[in-house]
Amino acid sequence: MAVKRFVLWFFVLVVLAGALAGMHLFSKSRTSQLFGDIIARVETDKPVIALTFDDGPSPRFTQDVLSILKDRNVTATFFLTGKEIEENLPLARLVIAAGHEIGNHSYSHSSMAWMGSTRVKEEIERTDVAIRAAGYEGEILFRPPYGKKLVTLPWYLSQHDRKTIMWDVEPESFPEVADNAEAMTRYVLDNARSGSIIILHVMYRSRDVSRQALPQIIDGLRQRGFEFVTVSQLLQNGSLNPDGPK
Repeated sequence: MAVKRFVLWFFVLVVLAGALAGMHLFSKSRTSQLFGDIIARVETDKPVIALTFDDGPSPRFTQDVLSILKDRNVTATFFLTGKEIEENLPLARLVIAAGHEIGNHSYSHSSMAWMGSTRVKEEIERTDVAIRAAGYEGEILFRPPYGKKLVTLPWYLSQHDRKTIMWDVEPESFPEVADNAEAMTRYVLDNARSGSIIILHVMYRSRDVSRQALPQIIDGLRQRGFEFVTVSQLLQNGSLNPDGPK
């Protein structure tokens, strides 16, 4: 009897572990979620690409990034955190004054996969307030920290008619690419296509390679005939969910 009980509990634990692992993987999906629209790229015949940056604004590197974009006449989408906007409001206003799109990347940059509804609401709406206080007047798109979402976050977004903005080109996620600017550039040039959303992190000292690669990425994509647009402009240029159903 003891052996049977052990086998039963072992089986239950295996099933639970498998279920948790599956939920963890699903929470990170770039193209699927339980509620509402999730966008990793759009289907379009036009040679347009959205360049996006997560986190910040940061005191040390925001202006460096803005200078690179200005020198190359590129408009991008910045997914900023509410806390950093409040701490660096003049820099957020510089991003807006330069003509870039501002998105909501939560307030505290905590994983939102298992957050309760009250915390989800606070994270998003407090950041919306900070973005408006900085002077931004456009639609505020949303990108979850670490790309993680499960039930509560997609439900909140769907109830407020907001999309989950993800990405389909993420060079920093691969160790063999992330430590070398040339390798990072090659990865982006090899994998970007019309309608792609590229994600980069360029706001902190640890992201020096990404900042080094940024001018090369822009120049290389432009040489291939791509035009840089904001995520909102990209959504206007194509159809959603080109890789299949949610």
